[in-house]
Amino acid sequence: MKSMVFKGLVLVSALALVNCDDSSVSAPGSEGGAEGPVPTSSAVANPESDSGIAPQSSTSVNPGSSTVAGGDDACLSSSLPDACGPGTNPAVNPTSSTTVNPESSAVVPTSSSSDVTKPQSSSSEQQVESSSSEEVKPTGIFLTEGTDEDKDYLEVEYFKNSADNGGGVLCYPKKLSDTQKHGVILWGPGGDTDPNSYSGIIKRLASHGFVVVATSVSPDGTDRGIPALNWLDNKNKTPGDPLYGKLDMTKVGASGHSMGGLQSEKMLIKDNRVITAVLNNSGAFNHAELANAPAGKTAAIVYGEGGMERPNAEGDYNNNNVKIPACLIKMTGGQGNECQNGECGWGHGSGPWGGMAATVAWMRWHLGGEDWRKKDFVGTSGKYIDGAIVGQPGKWKGQCKNF
Repeated sequence: MKSMVFKGLVLVSALALVNCDDSSVSAPGSEGGAEGPVPTSSAVANPESDSGIAPQSSTSVNPGSSTVAGGDDACLSSSLPDACGPGTNPAVNPTSSTTVNPESSAVVPTSSSSDVTKPQSSSSEQQVESSSSEEVKPTGIFLTEGTDEDKDYLEVEYFKNSADNGGGVLCYPKKLSDTQKHGVILWGPGGDTDPNSYSGIIKRLASHGFVVVATSVSPDGTDRGIPALNWLDNKNKTPGDPLYGKLDMTKVGASGHSMGGLQSEKMLIKDNRVITAVLNNSGAFNHAELANAPAGKTAAIVYGEGGMERPNAEGDYNNNNVKIPACLIKMTGGQGNECQNGECGWGHGSGPWGGMAATVAWMRWHLGGEDWRKKDFVGTSGKYIDGAIVGQPGKWKGQCKNF
């Protein structure tokens, strides 16, 4: 009998212990207990909440937004009174980045306890870790988001007497891109003309994102152009150089004025790095050089209605053996006294100054891949086919072939 009583007492004690353990588990929200799970939400965390996570906005590719006024240096003397072209209208580079409005985003509920661990799967953290600025890598060479070829955008570095160790020029954006490489443009000055006379167009091109190297003189060939590109390519490969790893030497254009235009044409023909050229007030004396340009390259000739280069520009372009895509872009309606073929007006000093926008637009198209610019050059109604010359008297009259 006593043993049965003892066993009964043991059984009652065991049951009491089990009930005691069950009652010690706190219900969600009770004092001293952990909170229940935070509701899942697609809302962005309030930057002022306890999570401490500020929403990230997508940033523009453009590394700078300050402006520079270019083209105010003395330009090549010409009988055309307005040969220096329009004044520069600096414009602040437009900003396309957007910012999450913290007032319109819902707040993710947080705990009143400082010991609560922040949820690891909150959508706000996922947004930070997979933001578009990290996932979407920019492609192609760097170009400013501002696309107006009649404006300067970025501040630039401008170095005289350095580019080819013989009095050339080197110019590039003061803030180089960390995510994209920069295209390269070789500029050739006119015969017996200092390259610094062309600082306006050199700075304009650099302000749009290009690295520009100008030769000190422009022979009728590649004797200066090839060494200048080699010099630049070496800087691109030299650790510690400001241009180290910054250049895309497969995206090289050549341009120049008069004899510099002939240098550009020869570089297009003989240097595999050069994929496009713009001749300003220039054209081959034999009217046959453009026909020697290899397949896969492109060229344009910008010239004045009254310039002495007109017969060569038109003869070079109109050669039936020209097989590459090419454009002939005439500046008409000028107010000068230079005359050719019964027309007077825009003369031999027109392209690099009043007409510099055409060169900038062409390089952004053919080096930068802005294919939407094709309509400005090719067809019957584009900007450089039948449009006004911005800030100057007259109109563009363009024609293209092989596109």
